[in-house]
Amino acid sequence: MRKQKIIGIVIIIIIVLAILGINNRNIFNDNEQVIQDKQQIKQENLTIDEKVDKIVASMSQTEKLGQMVMIGIQGTKVDDDSLYMLNQYHMGGVILFDRNMDSPEQVKQLTSDLQAQSNEKVPLFIGIDEEGGDVVRMAEKLTPPPSQKEIGATGDIEQARTWAIKTAKSLKDMGVNVNFAPVADVGSNDKRSYSTDTNTVIDFVRAATKGYQQENIIYSLKHFPGIGKGRVDSHVDSSNIDESKDTLMAEDIIPFKTIIDENEPNDYFILVSHLKYPALDEEYPASLSSKIMTDLLRNEFGYKGIIITDDMEMGAVANHNDFRSIGVKAVKAGADIVLVCHEYKHQQEVYLGLLDAVNSGEISQERIDESVKRIIKVKLLHLYQ
Repeated sequence: MRKQKIIGIVIIIIIVLAILGINNRNIFNDNEQVIQDKQQIKQENLTIDEKVDKIVASMSQTEKLGQMVMIGIQGTKVDDDSLYMLNQYHMGGVILFDRNMDSPEQVKQLTSDLQAQSNEKVPLFIGIDEEGGDVVRMAEKLTPPPSQKEIGATGDIEQARTWAIKTAKSLKDMGVNVNFAPVADVGSNDKRSYSTDTNTVIDFVRAATKGYQQENIIYSLKHFPGIGKGRVDSHVDSSNIDESKDTLMAEDIIPFKTIIDENEPNDYFILVSHLKYPALDEEYPASLSSKIMTDLLRNEFGYKGIIITDDMEMGAVANHNDFRSIGVKAVKAGADIVLVCHEYKHQQEVYLGLLDAVNSGEISQERIDESVKRIIKVKLLHLYQ
């Protein structure tokens, strides 16, 4: 009798373990498949463009749209809310702020967890604003760069490259793969510009880009077409830069144009400002302007890389648009990635607005695929090292 009980207990244990094994396979199967897919991408004997086409062809509409939104998350760990945003909306990128950062070790764990739990076909862009001076993250735990104004004031162009290398190494060690720097504006009032002289800005920005390229970290020129002449903080509200096109082209825009002419477009983003430039577009701010993003940046300058907006929660655009439509306007105007840094509700609205626009035909499938191919190509080139 006792032997029969023991046999019965053993059978029950085997059944329970079998059920748990099945459940575990169900739980982890998706993640394992994603890992296998990523490994296969690295090994396939295809050209980079063939790999891009294959990945994009395999993506659902919701996955494609997620690649076109970069979000901020709350907290220092991946939690239910951030995991929901990543998995429900397939967000393709995350930007980190001080609210996410306690120590280099904690940030490294956070970025590792974000990548592991995003379950997408390609890795996440994980970005940060580590310009130097006042615009740095976790200043007490890292060695932040001096402000660009301080670096420019030394007259030593090599300092820009040196600090870009140091910054890139510290960010890469923490799993960050995009730095929203250098600032290519001429003569900003808040120490964020290398100089009030256009040629000096060009020299120092060029040197900084070489440093980031050396360390294979994606950099981002900002804030196209230049906010150095701005007088109102675009975090607060909109304002105009009332200069002629000739002046803008000769002074503010030329640092961006120089980098475009000299560099591989898949090494960097161009971040577009929220200010208005009536000489370029009488109606829309740069981040919603097809005349600035498509006609000027794409067609006239020939830029083939990723265009990303500045944060759509900034007052310059948020005060005058609803979030359901703002991403649609940006993408129709030429943006590849819409940046929404803080509120989950706003991020959801931007994504759902894009989804509605595609489903209704307001944005074509061809337009979406155009941006997603740019994004995937940069990820394949830089995030599989």
